[in-house]
Amino acid sequence: MVNPVTTGLSGVLVAGGKSRRMGQDKRFLSLGGRTLLERTLAVLDSLFSEVLVVVSEPLPETVALGHRVVMDLIPGCATLGGLYSGLHSSSHDRIFAVGCDMPFLSVAVIERLAELDRGADVVMPRLSTGLQPMHAIYSKACLAPLERMATAENLRVQDLCQDESLSVRVVAEDELRAVDPNLLSFFNINTPADLELALKLVAHRASLHE
Repeated sequence: MVNPVTTGLSGVLVAGGKSRRMGQDKRFLSLGGRTLLERTLAVLDSLFSEVLVVVSEPLPETVALGHRVVMDLIPGCATLGGLYSGLHSSSHDRIFAVGCDMPFLSVAVIERLAELDRGADVVMPRLSTGLQPMHAIYSKACLAPLERMATAENLRVQDLCQDESLSVRVVAEDELRAVDPNLLSFFNINTPADLELALKLVAHRASLHE
């Protein structure tokens, strides 16, 4: 079923991280019986008619997932390269881009971002901890600025918000708390301690439904 809120958007999972702080590949960490990769794709599949997975190197495990896999078009540029590749390869003019280290993605939060400003080139949340470039919406107008940033070796995706050629909508924390009071959808797993907390949260949620 097509979701009218996300019509005209592709979902892009940027899944090429090195997981240095975790010490193992985050994409295949198990949480609640599914890997982080599978958890993220399940949410994207429920929202978008097209879902792309961007990787920095061949990942045989993605074949069985049944999604279109895109290789980085600008190697060595970390998240920025993954974002550029997903945006360049998408069939739609706008994408929702996310990493696979946020295990509690919220359909309601993504829908809220999608409906806020359909004409904006960038729709990016800003929490008290800073801008969230890997939980944001981008249009193909961002491609040229991203190329310039890559050439200049500026890999801070959030700097797109300063580009005067783009229409930018920064979403304040208060605007998101109405649908995600604890902002749990932005919780990400970078360290073993983060994973331990996520496991406790999943267990707590399961106990509430027993």
